[in-house]
Amino acid sequence: METLTAIFEAINGVVWGPLMLILLLGVGLYLQLGLKLMPIRKLGTGFKLMWQGREAKPAPGEVKKAEAEGEISPFNALMTALSATIGTGNIAGVATAIALGGPGAVFWMWITALVGMATKFAEAVLAVRYRETDSTGYHVGGPMFYIKNGLGKKWLWLGGAFAFFGAVAAFGIGNTVQSNSVADALDSTFGIPHWLTGVVIMVLAGAVILGGIKRIAKVAGKLVPFMGIAYVAAGLVVLVVNAGQLGEAFSMIFYYAFNPHAAVGGFAGAAVMAAIRFGVARGIFSNEAGLGSAPIAHAAAKTRNPVRQGMIAMLGTFIDTIIVCTITALVILTSTVWIEGEAGASLTALSFDAALPGWGNQIVSLALAVFAFTTILGWSFYGEKCFQFLFGTRSIMLYRVLFVLAIPLGAMAQLGFIWLMADTFNALMAIPNLIALALLSPVVFKVTRDYFDGKEVLPGEDHDHDKA
Repeated sequence: METLTAIFEAINGVVWGPLMLILLLGVGLYLQLGLKLMPIRKLGTGFKLMWQGREAKPAPGEVKKAEAEGEISPFNALMTALSATIGTGNIAGVATAIALGGPGAVFWMWITALVGMATKFAEAVLAVRYRETDSTGYHVGGPMFYIKNGLGKKWLWLGGAFAFFGAVAAFGIGNTVQSNSVADALDSTFGIPHWLTGVVIMVLAGAVILGGIKRIAKVAGKLVPFMGIAYVAAGLVVLVVNAGQLGEAFSMIFYYAFNPHAAVGGFAGAAVMAAIRFGVARGIFSNEAGLGSAPIAHAAAKTRNPVRQGMIAMLGTFIDTIIVCTITALVILTSTVWIEGEAGASLTALSFDAALPGWGNQIVSLALAVFAFTTILGWSFYGEKCFQFLFGTRSIMLYRVLFVLAIPLGAMAQLGFIWLMADTFNALMAIPNLIALALLSPVVFKVTRDYFDGKEVLPGEDHDHDKA
């Protein structure tokens, strides 16, 4: 086990190291510039489309060409994607970034998000454009399918690699790690035993997961907006209490993004490179831009317009990082707890509790529980589609059952090695996806340009000229 741990630690150091972060930012920046900053310029349009996409009906202009295809509404596709991304990264990840990189890390999280909006846009455009219909009549898509159908059969091995990494990563990052986080939080705050938390989550998640994407999307469509708004509202209450420190918090974020932070109290200090590294790494861990997970959900959207779904998809990165992560960061920086050497979820909980004594810790524990629960739902679908790509439609129910049974095991286990392995496979998903995004970028640029010029080509009409 020690040898295996050492091997995974070495791989993890590379796949989450500077080279990978540069690659993720580089591809995102290339897409953002190639799209002429469209994801930032059209942010308002994205929110308008999201609101219009609450019902699974064809958008104006689509009915004449063909009935919109897909299983879930464009809005619920975004909520399913957000269910997997809004999680422990928004509570523990932000705190870790500040604890290790200082206040300046928050600035680099913002930069990662603005660049990542283009990545998420491109992922969803390709997911809808190259999706397939499986033997049960459901639409399936994601990096493995846009590699297979966009790059051709010679690249099929790359799609298989992504599917393998995704199917394995889902059991860790989207299952056992999440149930363990909830069990820890509920045990320390309310004294609820780990096994009981594990069984309750298994029963609740199983009731949703075994019903497939329509049930997952239905639950996500109601739970995600509620939990997101409730957490942001609680954070805003804290910021009203700490209003006098807000100006200083913002000045620290911008100043220490470009200047080293000296050691103070229990905070060991941080160089500028640490701010960049942990800001980018935790930002990507939180919003998953470039990892290739979200497009699997967007491929099931009831639409025939890739660009329209892409503009809805890019909101996931904005909502996750620019809104939710920023609230967490400001709550932490307007308190003085962060300079005392705390890290992770406990830092966020203590920061909330400093402003709302007796309530703050409970708010964070409950938020962590709901965030982690929805992450389990979203990632179950990601893992299932990856498994289906490798082993066929008949394997779906087997994967769902195994996924649900793993939940209580995660709640009760010591997860050091599982966390390391899952974190490694999570990052490995990005490599095939980024290669595909770079090679298929001309398709993204052309489809987007045609859409805004009024010359859009709908999925299935002509794939031949798309080959990269």
